[in-house]
Amino acid sequence: MNKMKPNSDTTQHSLELVIHVICWGLIFAFPLFFTQRANGTINWSDFLHHSIVPLTLCCVFYLNYLILIPKILFKSKNSQFIFLNLIIILVCALGLRYWNSMQSPPPPMHHLPPPRFIFYLRDMASLIFAVGLSVAIRMSIRWSEAEVERREAVKSRTEAELKNLRNQLNPHFLLNTLNNIYALISFDTEKAQQAVQELSKLLRYVLYDNQQMFVPLKKEIDFICNYIALMRIRVSAQVDIRTNFEIKPESQTPIAPLIFISLIENAFKHGISPTEKSFINIDIKESETEICCTISNSNHPKTCTDKSGSGIGLEQVRKRLELVYPEVYEWTCNLSDDNKVYTSTIRIFLKQIKIPQS
Repeated sequence: MNKMKPNSDTTQHSLELVIHVICWGLIFAFPLFFTQRANGTINWSDFLHHSIVPLTLCCVFYLNYLILIPKILFKSKNSQFIFLNLIIILVCALGLRYWNSMQSPPPPMHHLPPPRFIFYLRDMASLIFAVGLSVAIRMSIRWSEAEVERREAVKSRTEAELKNLRNQLNPHFLLNTLNNIYALISFDTEKAQQAVQELSKLLRYVLYDNQQMFVPLKKEIDFICNYIALMRIRVSAQVDIRTNFEIKPESQTPIAPLIFISLIENAFKHGISPTEKSFINIDIKESETEICCTISNSNHPKTCTDKSGSGIGLEQVRKRLELVYPEVYEWTCNLSDDNKVYTSTIRIFLKQIKIPQS
């Protein structure tokens, strides 16, 4: 991103220069309409005479644009800026009237000419317009630059927050998984060894792919399948675990890594009871417009003495959704009327997502 910024600035400055040249070229060409003779030739003497007005406007414009506005107005010296411009406008108006009086006298008129002060007011109004135009353009450029800097600051802060959340998620996920393996060791060493092997398949994804802003949906689904396979080792065969993944073959749709894993962890934490009937249903579907993850499980809340989780996973999911998918996601959680089934659904609306360029 930073490597591209100098080229972008050069392009913007070149475009700004072209616009200035075209606009002032049209202004300086305007007197040609009044200095053309009947035979089509140009009276260059009259043209130079009429060009003194646009030349004065140009000088006043760039005196403000390049010097007075950035060095005085932008430093909050408003009174000094106004005073200097009043002096400049007054001197230029008097100079223009003096220049016109030095030229050849106008042809005799059959009616009284307008009062002299009308010409002063006309020239001063033109000069004030030039000053106002320069202020408006410089202020708009300054606002645009400030807006770009603000967006860059927001983007940097968002990336820092996401990195911090990902760094928190890694140890949180590994801690929960190691707790599961520790529980297996006490009653089934063989399953514990198998769980360690399954865990090794997940480490690369958690430690490396998780550092990316987005990963292909297919890779995320593969990780979820490996995680569920690891969890099946711990739970008894009586727990009904069903999965349904309806995604495009080898789907490359970008998705934030580990965005659903905390919901799945939560389902295994609160959805399994050693004494009661338990089930977990995991359903992830992809369409042209959205990715929908629905997880429903039997509800068996842990007791206060159960320390199997710190509860930070779901809060991290909410923060990451707000940072990565602001205003383009929907997360709903429902508990059945009999408090026996808990359902959590996340919808990510693909058509509205703007993937940042790396």
